[in-house]
Amino acid sequence: MTNDPLDSLFVAPDMAAVFAPSTRLQAMLDVEAALARAEAACGVIPKAAVKPIMQACDVALYDGAALGRAGRQAGNLAIPLVAALTAQVAQAAPKAAAWVHWGATSQDIIDSGLMLQLKVALALFERDMVQLDTALAGLVRQHRRAVMPGRTWLQQAVPVSFGLKAAGWLGALRRDRSRLREMAPRLLVLQFGGAAGTLASLGADGSKVAEKLAQELGLGLPAMPWHAQRDRVVELGAWAGLLTGNLGKMARDIALLMQTEVAEVFEPAAPGKGGSSAMPQKRNPVACAATLAAATRVPGLVATLFSAMPQEQERGLGGWQAEWQVLPELLCLAAGALVLMAETIEGLDVDTSRMRANLDLTRGLVMAEAVALELGRSLGKAVAHKLVAEASRRAVAEARPLRDVLAELPEAAGLLDAASLKRLFDPAQYLGATQHFIAAVLRDKPKGR
Repeated sequence: MTNDPLDSLFVAPDMAAVFAPSTRLQAMLDVEAALARAEAACGVIPKAAVKPIMQACDVALYDGAALGRAGRQAGNLAIPLVAALTAQVAQAAPKAAAWVHWGATSQDIIDSGLMLQLKVALALFERDMVQLDTALAGLVRQHRRAVMPGRTWLQQAVPVSFGLKAAGWLGALRRDRSRLREMAPRLLVLQFGGAAGTLASLGADGSKVAEKLAQELGLGLPAMPWHAQRDRVVELGAWAGLLTGNLGKMARDIALLMQTEVAEVFEPAAPGKGGSSAMPQKRNPVACAATLAAATRVPGLVATLFSAMPQEQERGLGGWQAEWQVLPELLCLAAGALVLMAETIEGLDVDTSRMRANLDLTRGLVMAEAVALELGRSLGKAVAHKLVAEASRRAVAEARPLRDVLAELPEAAGLLDAASLKRLFDPAQYLGATQHFIAAVLRDKPKGR
């Protein structure tokens, strides 16, 4: 990523390091070193050429800025990097320099280098998702019976438990973890096809070198090169979009629950966190804001990857190049949001007393469905619904508890005694299959490795 101070607001440092300029160049050099080893093992280049090439594959030996300037003329970074690598090898072993980059093309080096970066990136995603998973599972267990208002269209609806809400977040995260594990073997594969995907430059040794190179790099060996078939990269981008969207949902919920009038949960407090330059009392949802900003930016980046998919013939013009900065930005935003939400959930301040108190704001209207269903057993659904709707309007107009209004209705007389009313207006008694759903989510571990 860049050195922009804003990066620290949105980007996780570990993921930023994966996509740092020096890391990108080193990954490409690692591919060149592995290529030399593989080709020597297959008898394609002299074994004596391997050591000088490997010794020269150290990013510290090269001027990244100069390579960038040369890349502007060449069209990619691999061309000037290979030239610089060849010159570096020639200084120590002139004969070995002839075997640098033997049989490969620029895209092989760039794409396979990217796969090495993505291998690390996916491990970081898995690590941070485990951290968030653990925090969410603990939240679910701790608050599985903590009643609060369920809200639809931003209005109180019926009671839910905070544990159930957190279980929704956890279930989405675990699906993302399963998707990542299922996708990884398909994604992390070698790119090695030569000029047009035939490896003609290596003759009969092409497939043998490819197999050995994949082993050297610890990557899978695809059925064929994929220079212009970008579905693997786009699938990763789409996955990151799903993850960031799910994290955004979590952040949106938390931010809404932090509103002054709601005040049911809060981001962890820390000196200087969430303050205002003008209002000393503020406790702003800053982690949620950054996560929502990522969730707003990411879909456009995903769309760019999809737009770049229809690439021309055997090697694309412009579409491939469009991925180079978009994919790292997308993954860094997703990783940053993941870290922010993991930290937030680990220290989330939950006010269960306020949750319960907020259920009483409507003077019992939140239990109207429960009452209507009970009366419906005797009066029929339509009649009962109309009766409770009219009682609710009266309760609002008169600023009285719905329970008291219902107790005065002749139509409900004999159907709702004091014990029935007490039960029907207890939110904890109207949580339905909540505990079943929570148990099912907790049991549903992520699939795959």
